[in-house]
Amino acid sequence: MEKLEKDIKASKFAELTNKHFAASSIPKGIHCFALRLTDEYSSNALARRQLPSPELLPLLSDNSYHHFVVSTDNILAAAVVVNSTIQSSSKPEKIVFHVITDKKTYAGMHSWFALHSVSPAIIEVKGVHQFDWLTRENVPVLEAVENHNVIRKYYHGNHVAGANYTDTTPRTFASKLQARSPKYISLLNHIRIYLPELFPNLNKVVFLDDDVVIQRDLSPLWDIDLDGKVNGAVETCKGEDEWVMSKRFKNYFNFSHPLIAKNLNPDDCAWAYGMNIFDLHAWRQTHIRDTYHAWLKENLKSNLTLWKLGTLPPALIAFKGHVHPIDPFWHMLGLGYQNKTNIENVKNAAVIHYNGQAKPWLEIGFEHLRPFWTKYLNYSNEFIRNCHILE
Repeated sequence: MEKLEKDIKASKFAELTNKHFAASSIPKGIHCFALRLTDEYSSNALARRQLPSPELLPLLSDNSYHHFVVSTDNILAAAVVVNSTIQSSSKPEKIVFHVITDKKTYAGMHSWFALHSVSPAIIEVKGVHQFDWLTRENVPVLEAVENHNVIRKYYHGNHVAGANYTDTTPRTFASKLQARSPKYISLLNHIRIYLPELFPNLNKVVFLDDDVVIQRDLSPLWDIDLDGKVNGAVETCKGEDEWVMSKRFKNYFNFSHPLIAKNLNPDDCAWAYGMNIFDLHAWRQTHIRDTYHAWLKENLKSNLTLWKLGTLPPALIAFKGHVHPIDPFWHMLGLGYQNKTNIENVKNAAVIHYNGQAKPWLEIGFEHLRPFWTKYLNYSNEFIRNCHILE
């Protein structure tokens, strides 16, 4: 009996490990998609046309428009975010999208949006290399994060070597694997902390993760009074889904570390990244960025013993006292790791978020949740069709 239990547990860990590697890899179709669009940028002048057209450039900093920011190196995911936002909007002519990507993806990303009009909305595509403010002097901590040997080994090394299966549960093991995704040390993942500097003329923006789908008109977000706060976000410590909506500081931080125990309350409510309304004017009056950098440094000095998972923990600290809770209707989480998601709740949510490993563009995505994402893909498009994406 004991041997059977050990075998079952080992099988479960093997399944979780395989799922982790599947989530970290780039599907062949999406790789093909990016390569073809990059080639198009080189060979097709239309794919290189200016975005937006010169006469629309002043609107990129016009605060009477609704400005959305998405940061990603996934062209297909960006297309779904933009398409779903525009199609769900009652005022698409008031939408301005700012798509930020990395240098290697820039040509392909620009090609896609140059060749596929989002009119009457407006869009710009910028690589991180095109922002004058993003210098080594202004983001020294992130350079240190990317080059730190302990961190490189943690995020890029063998994720299962030496794992002690007897001292952990499958759920804990899955969380540890997810925490070691290399995306967590990517500048694209940290870039939201620099929004006030990257968009110095804007007063308010909605920041969207690349694994969300917009199902309702988001223009009412601009009418929400944030009461002087910086970050309008959905809290994740209360809700009917006890797995997804039960997150407090104790879920993210190591409270056995004296620095954490001294400065934080384990029962403080967490909030979600993925769909946030940021008041950039109020943000510029704070020290949020400096606090974020300071805690990143502390975690580096502590060899990642303050927290393990991603960009949310330092943000939970940096935005402390600057968060205005918004109605959970605006942001439903868990579609990427919770296969028991209530379908009626999914249908009713303004924004659904496939946070977790089971992204809808991966084979490991949940089949019953995938259609909410794929409905915004045009399967007759030659790039999507020729790369056999999610056939």
